Amino acid sequence: MTTGQRPIDLLVRVEWAAVALLSFWIYPLTGQSWVLLVILLLAPDLSMLAYLAGPRAGAYVHNVFHVLFWPTFLIGIGIWMTDGLIVALGLIWLIHIAIDRSLGWGLKLPTGFQDTHLGRMGDDVNR
Repeated sequence: MTTGQRPIDLLVRVEWAAVALLSFWIYPLTGQSWVLLVILLLAPDLSMLAYLAGPRAGAYVHNVFHVLFWPTFLIGIGIWMTDGLIVALGLIWLIHIAIDRSLGWGLKLPTGFQDTHLGRMGDDVNR
């Protein structure tokens, strides 16, 4: 725990790490290649290109790709359709978000890329 970090912040980060690990553990059940996971793991971060249009647009697009709704929707649809690829895509997306949150990176605020709902990135007082 870094100086100024609250115990609850550490707990939340550990919970997200557990979500990432559980998702990694479930991933092989989809029957998909680990290469797919490696290739797509950082795909949601392509949403950062929206910051070229300014911080408000960047935050909006980034957040659309970093909320749990979409990956859980994909996982649910994939399970309903018994389609391992769709479940795998949802898990990869979920792993990405869980890793971000476990590192203390949250949804972006329109004030700037470093400003998140979890505090300012790189500011140990808020992490």
